[in-house]
Amino acid sequence: MRLLFVGDVVGGLGRRTLAALLPGLRDRHEPDFVVVNGENAAGGVGITAKTARELLDMGADAITLGNHAYRHREVYEFLDREPRMVRPANYPKGSPGRGHTVVESGGARLAVLNLCGQLFMNAVRSPFAEADAALGELRGAADAVLVDMHAEATSEKVAMGWHVDGRATACVGTHTHVATADARVLPGGTAYITDVGMTGPRGGVIGVAREHALERFLTLTNVKFETSTEDPWLNAVLVDAGGDGRATAIEQLLLPAPV
Repeated sequence: MRLLFVGDVVGGLGRRTLAALLPGLRDRHEPDFVVVNGENAAGGVGITAKTARELLDMGADAITLGNHAYRHREVYEFLDREPRMVRPANYPKGSPGRGHTVVESGGARLAVLNLCGQLFMNAVRSPFAEADAALGELRGAADAVLVDMHAEATSEKVAMGWHVDGRATACVGTHTHVATADARVLPGGTAYITDVGMTGPRGGVIGVAREHALERFLTLTNVKFETSTEDPWLNAVLVDAGGDGRATAIEQLLLPAPV
């Protein structure tokens, strides 16, 4: 099995970058599943039903989210009825959406689990205990398991990688929008990276227009952020796995958008 996971899609420019590059990536790498983090797909913060449908229409088999999952109230009903979309599993049980799902393609089944870190972020339950519960529930339900650990602290992400090693096919980090250089397959057979990075404008400050971010840092005033429009890139990882669901390789894909 081959999985393509695309890091945080930021705003319209990120969506256009994905639309431009995904067909070529499909032709070149022939992934069995494409999973996209859509946490910032709508205007740079959160997601809407419209932008979610756009990502699904591009060919995403599943969409993961994060701490901005509930930014736009109009998406709540869509989260409840769209099984290919997941928000952090360690959010309140009664909140809109689901924390994990199983998608199928070509007779193969992929479980997708979304978790949110607790360090510097809001989550009502430990992501580690939630991972244990979800992986137990998913046992036997899928041929491979992908965990999106959406967190700020690198320590919490690395710890999660070790925690699920041997139980998940891949544990990929999202949220910081900065790709890390530690992609590897852990001893138990789990492909890991601390942060996949973002699909959006590298010319800004983690997606924000740099003049707005600089003004905020320099003055500490309330500055309205807008998404940058400069230097769009796609950040993703490609994970190969054997029939036992254990990863055999992970490769970073860091690609500029076509001019």
